[in-house]
Amino acid sequence: MAHVTISEDSLRQMLRQAVADALDDRRDLLRDVMAEVLEDVALAEAIRSGLETDRVERDDVFAALD
Repeated sequence: MAHVTISEDSLRQMLRQAVADALDDRRDLLRDVMAEVLEDVALAEAIRSGLETDRVERDDVFAALD
């Protein structure tokens, strides 16, 4: 079996092109991934914010929702 030598720069460029082609072909996948990331960031921020506020009784929460 023959061995092929590829420079690091060439390999990096080929990988970038392959990823770009894959994302171009599957824009819906990229959109879904970005939506998930944004949701995770928002959830983490909500949790962080919640940890800095006073606790509220469960009944008070449900009373406010009614």
